[in-house]
Amino acid sequence: MNAKSAISKEIFAPHDERMLGAVQVKRRTKKKIPFLATGGQGEYLTYICLSVVYFSVCSVTNKKPAQASITKVKQFEGSTSFVRRTQWMLEQLRQVNGIDPNRDSPEFDLLFENAFDQWVANTAAEKCTFFQVLHHTCQRYLTDKKPEFINCQSKLTGGNSILHSAADSVTSAVQKASQALNERGERLGRAEEKTEELKNSAQQFAETAHKVRFWQDT
Repeated sequence: MNAKSAISKEIFAPHDERMLGAVQVKRRTKKKIPFLATGGQGEYLTYICLSVVYFSVCSVTNKKPAQASITKVKQFEGSTSFVRRTQWMLEQLRQVNGIDPNRDSPEFDLLFENAFDQWVANTAAEKCTFFQVLHHTCQRYLTDKKPEFINCQSKLTGGNSILHSAADSVTSAVQKASQALNERGERLGRAEEKTEELKNSAQQFAETAHKVRFWQDT
């Protein structure tokens, strides 16, 4: 089981949350440590996770409300378990900064109501996937106060997202299948017409042969 699957099972599933995406990150700038702070828990891996929890169906609207959140999860050196740290409601996200709109880069910033973090993803591709899922989730679950996505390539916010690509692939497959069925139907139709023509020709030939035989006998 990979780390993200383990996080989903260990951190979110027990609370009936569904993890939508995650990205492994490191800080671009070192976090200031209070002067009186002593000791620490050693090295660790950090993941920024996007999740959603569904509530009971509303009797008035007959809809199941949902609440999405962004959670910082850590795995400390020497441990196989994960620890949930800071969590923000998606409504608290104010800005998502892709840093460079002209090239693939792993750097990004997240600005919340009460926090600001500068991150570097494990890879640019991992950041891209996370941004696509994050943008889609914001569009789906936030009715107003959607966060601003700046300095992002179009593919990061849906231009060529995996979500749209998957939808396009399904649509294309359906269209191809439909076309194949139509072509098969046309071929069957032509075959039926040909069979009917042969049947009529055979019947006419039989009638003609019968008449010729009758004339010969007389």
